[in-house]
Amino acid sequence: MSTWDIDRAATVLLEAEDTRTDRAAITEEWPGLDLTTAYAVQDETLRRRLERGEKLTGVKLGLTSRAKQQRMNVASPLTAWLTDAMVLPAGDPVAQDRLIHPRAEPEIVFVMRDRVAGPGVTAAAALAAVGSVHAGIEVIDSRYRDFKFTLPDVVADNASSGCYVTGPVGRPPEALDLALEACLVEVDGQVVDSATGAAVQGHPAEALALAANDLGRRGHAIEPGWVVLTGGMTDAVFVPPGAKVAAHFTNLGSVFLAGG
Repeated sequence: MSTWDIDRAATVLLEAEDTRTDRAAITEEWPGLDLTTAYAVQDETLRRRLERGEKLTGVKLGLTSRAKQQRMNVASPLTAWLTDAMVLPAGDPVAQDRLIHPRAEPEIVFVMRDRVAGPGVTAAAALAAVGSVHAGIEVIDSRYRDFKFTLPDVVADNASSGCYVTGPVGRPPEALDLALEACLVEVDGQVVDSATGAAVQGHPAEALALAANDLGRRGHAIEPGWVVLTGGMTDAVFVPPGAKVAAHFTNLGSVFLAGG
């Protein structure tokens, strides 16, 4: 067995994704994997995605809500990359043939008008750079068995990225009270969870600033036109084949997802 390094971890994670094969957390075999190295693995997987033709379209935050942190036994939010291959067109079913164990969570989504570069970005400055706000559903899909991992594991795995869909309603941020923006989650017509934007770091703009500052420390910025998924408002719900998931927002409309 070869020793673990950034190259091997990136290879293992992308192969698990491509073959829909889950595995034990990397830290079970590489206990020395720390957060800095995990982000280097994440960046290497992005480099390989771009090399195979994907386009970088934005960033996502993970574990921004207390519900998700408690479920995953992880105490800190994290950032990860979005590419065009992760976009799920509205009305399309979840691609069950490319995911291992998909789970859906409602999100407040920002589309950026201006560049935001940390460190030192405040929530107010971050929100002022937003062009429009949308409802969204992210479908996460960990490469780790039973969604069991440490913080470095999930960072290396690009924050359990799968795919996402955004709603057709776009509102300017100044027209909304995002801390109070409420959401109901339905599975097959039954309400299974609810939350407000305050579940996301107290306000989704705080999550946006966190992302800008985290990326700034790593030499990156949030660019104009990028999509930013601010993190799941509720716990994630499993999406079995055929299930219908809906997220209904107060002012941002509804987003629908078919299980495939």
